[in-house]
Amino acid sequence: MTLSMADPGTQAAPQPAPKPKPRERVLDAAARLFVRDGIHAVGVDRLADEAGVSKRSIYQHFESKDAIVAEMLREYGPRVVATYFDTTDALPPRERVLYVYDALHTAAEAGDFFGCPFVNVATELRDREHPAALVAQHFKLELTDFFERQAVAAGAASAHVLAVQLTLLFDGAAASAAMCGGTPLAAKLAAAQLFDAAVAAGADAD
Repeated sequence: MTLSMADPGTQAAPQPAPKPKPRERVLDAAARLFVRDGIHAVGVDRLADEAGVSKRSIYQHFESKDAIVAEMLREYGPRVVATYFDTTDALPPRERVLYVYDALHTAAEAGDFFGCPFVNVATELRDREHPAALVAQHFKLELTDFFERQAVAAGAASAHVLAVQLTLLFDGAAASAAMCGGTPLAAKLAAAQLFDAAVAAGADAD
């Protein structure tokens, strides 16, 4: 009997997903440990154990622990930022801004929320020129730029000032959530008030 291509008897068994390479395992472990426990609390030995690789393998891929922290943020950062932005492009500017605070509230309700990882890294390093601190600054500027684009689209006055205010509000709400769990409704209400006031000021200036 000849089996057709559609016959399930000819279908191969699902192949297991390939095991991540050592570099990927190190970065995944770094994201878990550095975000949860802090950079200084995690040594290379512990990182190697968590990743299931040798220290020699780590140093074959990264020249130092500092390099691991910076590369971890480069890999981990886009995933973090993406969770806060509406990707449908269906919302008006005001609602896209408020979506960020709704997403923060959702993230903060999880048991593994420890605040903004970019602020945490930069604060712990205490060196604005550290490679990882520069990466953290880049991602914080992405958030500010996003807020500014929405402010411009809505015709808000002083769009850049509003964007910085909204970023500061976000960082404060994230810090509060890390300490207390969840974000207060006041954070989203404050964002709405700031946005509405700037849009009204922009309309008055026309």
